Amino acid sequence: MTLNKFEGTGIAIITPFLDNGDVDFDSLHKLVDFQITNGVNYLVVLGTTGEAAALSKEEKAAVINSVIETNNNRVPLVVGFGGNNTREVVAQINQFNSFDKIDAILSVAPYYNKPSQEGIFLHYKEIASASPVPVIIYNVPGRTSVNINADTTIRIANELNNVIAVKEASGNMEQIMQIIKNKPDHFMVISGDDALTYPMIQLGASGVISVIGNAFPNEFSTMVTQALERNNQALQTHYHFFDIIKGIFEEGNPAGVKALLHQKGIILNNLRLPLVPVSESLYKKLHNLKEEINSMA
Repeated sequence: MTLNKFEGTGIAIITPFLDNGDVDFDSLHKLVDFQITNGVNYLVVLGTTGEAAALSKEEKAAVINSVIETNNNRVPLVVGFGGNNTREVVAQINQFNSFDKIDAILSVAPYYNKPSQEGIFLHYKEIASASPVPVIIYNVPGRTSVNINADTTIRIANELNNVIAVKEASGNMEQIMQIIKNKPDHFMVISGDDALTYPMIQLGASGVISVIGNAFPNEFSTMVTQALERNNQALQTHYHFFDIIKGIFEEGNPAGVKALLHQKGIILNNLRLPLVPVSESLYKKLHNLKEEINSMA
């Protein structure tokens, strides 16, 4: 199967920090290389997993530039542009001067305000009009307190030509099936839940934007490719990952996956407040689960 640039496995990359709290650009470089050399299809910068909400405007720009430089056009890049102030998101897009070096933006549903479905549609209409690159919408009601329902997603897909996909993290399989059933052919549904990636692909999703892939890029992207090819091995790999995926979210994201990356010697185990590293007991549990995954390789 020939995958287009946003099919397969995208990685919502973490932002590593030094012990003094500054962004650790050396570790970021190491992480980006680790992802690309292990076969992921694309990278997503400044998503929730990247702790974008805790980064300053200047830090965000520096992180984007660092990833662009390290990537060196090896894989497609997606950058997060989201918020609950439509004008501000549009202003950020208008001020961004590196669209020639990225391939799409990811924009989360407006949070906290709890807009109506009409408000959500008009929010994305403004973003799609402003963006010179394709837009992937991100539905994660567990964080935003608002759900982009199936009808609104289909309306966006049909009416906003620049919106090419939805990252669906609602966990609502009936809603996901409604979208897949009724979407136009050009529009993709991408899993936003690592644990639901395999079943969503079986239903017609195009892949995943993954968290666990930060720590296991080769193994998880192989599972996704196998699932897309309807290879029966993918189901076994899905269940191999089931417990560790549950484990990395026990004390919040990205604390769990950062613990795994620390154990692999790629980053320091630091987060920005209000997020904190996982407890010692969970750290040990994740280590044991990691060893189980390694033993299955």
